[in-house]
Amino acid sequence: MGKVAVGAAVVCAAAVCAAAALVVRHRMKSSGKWAQALSILREFEEKCGTPISKLKQVADAMTVEMHAGVASEGGSKLKMIISYIDNLPTGDEKGLFYALDLGGTNFRVLRVHLGGKEHRVVKQEFEEVSIPPHLMTGSSDALFDFIASALAKFVATESDGLHFSPDRQREMGFTFSFPVRQTSISSGTLIKWTKGFSIEMIRLILVGQDVVGELTKAMERVGLDMRVTALVNDTIGTLAGGRYHNPDVVAAVILGTGTNAAYVERAHAIPKWHGLLQFYLNRGTCMEWGNFRSSHLPLTEYDEALDAESLNPGEQISEKIISGMYLGEIVRRVLCRMAEEAAFFWRYCSSKTKNSLYTKVCLYCFHRTPHTSAMYHDTSPDLKIVATKLKDILELLKMRKVIVELCDIVASRGARLSAAGIVGILKKTGRDAVKDGEKQKSVVSLDGGLYEHYTKFRTCMEDTLVEVLGDVSNNIVIEHSNDGSGIGAALLAASHSQYTEADES
Repeated sequence: MGKVAVGAAVVCAAAVCAAAALVVRHRMKSSGKWAQALSILREFEEKCGTPISKLKQVADAMTVEMHAGVASEGGSKLKMIISYIDNLPTGDEKGLFYALDLGGTNFRVLRVHLGGKEHRVVKQEFEEVSIPPHLMTGSSDALFDFIASALAKFVATESDGLHFSPDRQREMGFTFSFPVRQTSISSGTLIKWTKGFSIEMIRLILVGQDVVGELTKAMERVGLDMRVTALVNDTIGTLAGGRYHNPDVVAAVILGTGTNAAYVERAHAIPKWHGLLQFYLNRGTCMEWGNFRSSHLPLTEYDEALDAESLNPGEQISEKIISGMYLGEIVRRVLCRMAEEAAFFWRYCSSKTKNSLYTKVCLYCFHRTPHTSAMYHDTSPDLKIVATKLKDILELLKMRKVIVELCDIVASRGARLSAAGIVGILKKTGRDAVKDGEKQKSVVSLDGGLYEHYTKFRTCMEDTLVEVLGDVSNNIVIEHSNDGSGIGAALLAASHSQYTEADES
């Protein structure tokens, strides 16, 4: 090794030693800061606790609310909306049917060709369309005209051989993923907006207005001859899609931006239902479980602050601690507390900075920085930049570990409470116990981006079901129903078609 190289090595060694000494001194000074940050984390973890005993209490409370909700209108925080779906798909459905799935700032239009029990779904096509921002604050006519135009363009792409005869009207299932009070299988009025839709969005369709009527008038304005034969929300659509592929499906749960659940209820177990029981043995019932609230829910001061500042304070409490829309916001609020009381994220604490934690875009704070280059060019006598960079790297590593643990706490609480909700449904339907000689499976269809893409959430939820149910879990199956709400709407359009099977031949 040459003298220059040896000299460089000595200088580097000295620099590292000096920097290390500075880091050690900083650690001694900052130990109190980290202790405070960890204290905040542990306090939050304790308040988010979901031991089995608490989960069973939540499940029991859910079951009680379900009973109250089906007994009378307004008897429970759970809407327990009767879907008017009396014919779940059987597999015999044939023909070409459409679906419109509207649940946010995008909507999907689908075309499904059904071939009966022998061929099932012969072909399916879809297109996803984004709603332009200016329509978010416009009139309901403008919104539905845009949707109808997109639907008409999609219909125009029908392939040869699939065109309808002049005397036959196209039929469609309409998935509208917001609380609707249905008045028939193909009509219903909006109850309220959920999923954090803004005040401007509420102006799109006035509460109490028939959403199918608005869509039908828009289709007429663009010259599209199509009839909505089934109005459903995403959970009922997922329930129908799941039942089409597996007759053992008894419930459906959406875990995505928002959350909801639906299940098959016996008509005689719905006191508020005044229909003819001999014709309606089973009913698809939408719970609107995002609005569930119980003293047993492990709510923290961060959840309460989030709710108080939300667009719908006091409502959708369960959704605000379970669904994907809110999990990141809860994490941000805890980090803000750490920043204020423990100088955590010291570089990102200022409310004046663009990427501050207080701007609700905290993840943008963590851009990679050229540490190596900065240390290489440090010409200060005591190598302050080197020391600072080493300190930053060490602190960022610890910060990352804290953030990972924080995210794990928030996700685990949401996943375990979701499992408790499913247990509540099973209790209501008498499927939470092993019966002698019974081997039938109870299948729950799951859909939504949170369940599909957040592996930790999905695994934790499924493990919690086993933990709570014990041996009964051997009879419970969780099935992912990809795009179940869209396909389910098309299937329900088929099972409620105005045409007989003879018309198909």
